[in-house]
Amino acid sequence: MVRVWYMDDDVVSDQRLEHHKNPPKYLDLQTLNHLTGVEYFNVIQIESDNLLEDQVLTKLRQERNYNYEDEIICSKECLPNYEEKLKSFYTEHLHTDEEIRLVLDGSGYFDVRDKNDEWIRIEVTKGDLIIIPAGIYHRFTLDVNNYIQAKRYFIGEPVWTPHNRPADDMECRVNYLKKLQPITAL
Repeated sequence: MVRVWYMDDDVVSDQRLEHHKNPPKYLDLQTLNHLTGVEYFNVIQIESDNLLEDQVLTKLRQERNYNYEDEIICSKECLPNYEEKLKSFYTEHLHTDEEIRLVLDGSGYFDVRDKNDEWIRIEVTKGDLIIIPAGIYHRFTLDVNNYIQAKRYFIGEPVWTPHNRPADDMECRVNYLKKLQPITAL
């Protein structure tokens, strides 16, 4: 099951460590969604033979028109230019489309900015599916296990262009902030 917490301000030590505040400040999934718009789902039938039968995943794919998918393995052995790729994934950026990830195996961290521009760390493991809204500043890193295998879902052909911060004038960022205001005003 996913764990979520506010990160410390340590920018020097290994990005793959947990980076808790002292004392740790955990968040529940409802608060995560309230502060950021990030959605979480648990896909029970994670074995590849059963993915097509998973009701949560099937419903999401239909409701959101995800009609394209691929799979990525991030590890030293499987990812060309491993160190360079990991560094680029960890650079703060946003996308013009949702980022949908279903963890098939392994683990890692997605970091997202809250409404006060503080980092929230989301630990994902096998069976976790997260949807990161278009326009939110975020980044990804592996944890100390250095391995994750994930499915990526898209609407139409994937356009996978990260827009590094600052990108505040982009339409997707402006729209994200407009959607977030009613969420955070509750």
